[in-house]
Amino acid sequence: MEIWTERPARTDVEAVVRRYFSLLRAGRIPEAEKLIDHYSVPHVLRSLWTGSVEASADAGEAGGSAAAAEWEQDLSWLGELDLADFHWGDTGSHVNVEITYRAQLIEVALGFWVKPTDAGWVLSGPATYW
Repeated sequence: MEIWTERPARTDVEAVVRRYFSLLRAGRIPEAEKLIDHYSVPHVLRSLWTGSVEASADAGEAGGSAAAAEWEQDLSWLGELDLADFHWGDTGSHVNVEITYRAQLIEVALGFWVKPTDAGWVLSGPATYW
């Protein structure tokens, strides 16, 4: 897990979020989990699936998508997600990140917190926001 001895700068936090998301997109879930103080991976993946692939299929997108029961087995859909804008809270301890699927903004955003621990400052999350 990334640990800072001092409160990290926004650019440092954003770099860790980008690295985390890059690992997630590549299907390297265990590595992504170790990078931050992580919440439930199945919840995060299910939310991203519902807000992207499933929403596109519901909208009648040509070509369809993998069956919902298969989303955990075949993570290739993660490669079509990308980070969009970072929105920092007023205190600088919380950032929401917009997500795109096939270059279209989806309804799910990921939230991360910078928090102090006994070992130093860590990044916690992600929470999912609709």
